[in-house]
This record gives sequence, C-alpha cells and structure tokens, in this order.
Amino acid sequence: MAVKSLFITATDTDAGKTFVSCLLLQGLAALSEKAVGVKPIAAGADQQNQNSDALLLQRHSGIALPYQLINPICYQAAVAPHLAAINEQLPISEAKLDQALLHWQQLPLQWVLIEGAGGWLLPLNRQRYLADWVAQQQLPVVLVVGMKLGCLNHAMLTVREIARSGCQLVGWVANCVDPDMALAEQNIADLQQRITAPCLGVVPYNPEEQTQLGLNLARNLLRTSV
Repeated sequence: MAVKSLFITATDTDAGKTFVSCLLLQGLAALSEKAVGVKPIAAGADQQNQNSDALLLQRHSGIALPYQLINPICYQAAVAPHLAAINEQLPISEAKLDQALLHWQQLPLQWVLIEGAGGWLLPLNRQRYLADWVAQQQLPVVLVVGMKLGCLNHAMLTVREIARSGCQLVGWVANCVDPDMALAEQNIADLQQRITAPCLGVVPYNPEEQTQLGLNLARNLLRTSV
C-alpha cells in the first residue's frame, strides 16, 4: 500500500501546526495507522542544530527515524527561513526536499505528515514559495486555523490561495490559541459555513484529553478523500 502524504499548513506562525500534527500522530497510532511527522524546513535550532518542533514530531512518530530525516533543512536563527538561508549562506534546496519526500514515501508506513513552516506562502527564495513545491508534488493539504481576532480573513485568504495553487484542501482544524477570544464559537461556525472542506475538529486551549482529541481528529481525517 502506498504511503499517504499530507501537508500540514496554517494561517500563521504559532497557529499550532506542530501541536495538531502531534495530536494526529497520536490518534493515528491509536487506530493502528503507522505514521511519522516530518518538518522539511525549520528555523530556530538548539546547540545540536535541532529544532524543537521537529523533535516533537520525531517523539510522536510511529517509527524511530534519525533527526536528519525528520528535518533535512534546519537554520540556526528563528527567522524567516529564506532570510536565514541568505545569512547562513545555505540556500534552500528543492532537490533536497524532493529527495526527502521520496525517502519518506518508501518507508514502511501508512502516513507521512509533512509540517510546513510559517504560513502557506513561505518564501524559499526570491521566486519560489514552499506552496509551489507542495503543488508540484500534488500533496493534499490540512489547514490549521489559529482561532484569534482576525482569523476569518487569514483563513479565507489561505483557503483561496490553496485553491489557486491547484492543491486539494482535504480538511481544516480550529485551534483555539486565544482563551479569551470573543465569539469563538460563532467564528468557528462562520468558518464551517465558508470553507467547503470538512472541519476535522476543534482543539480547545490547553486541552486535557489529548488522547481522545487526537483520536477524533484522526478518525475524521480517515473519512476524507486523502
């Protein structure tokens, strides 16, 4: 059976891509679906040149993989990766991304969750965006919406751009990053009316029942057209 590849994007930095990806990994594992989470590009590394988000994905993956396979491109500074690439004189190589994807898709898995960096239009260089690579590889997309003031605009801009890129949005997740957001439930309901792709779930702020939450997200993912 071919590995199902899924790209996880978000409305913005800190919208919760890694947290939602880890929930999905936990849920898929509970459903006996072997999956790994990977982060092709990361910026912001520790003294071992490892990124904290990538380490979380490594920890929650269904099989043990070396860090370099989880995160093939990593920059020290926690800034926009294409700017870090200029400062560190290490251009972002799409050939390296292609090679990594091929390797992931040959692993003994059912799923590979590919977490993006920042939002959908993350620049790779002056001409290309990570979205261009995702579209070129024809990866289905899950969108994490960071629920906060302004998220309706951010969400719909991202949904339209995903469609314009020719990619398939298979689902989205409402991640409640602001515990004091006014009219949070109404905002979620509004997005459910506007986004044709299914809402895979609502992640409350600082959830206690992470195992059940991940299970529900994974079950809803399995019902999509991925």
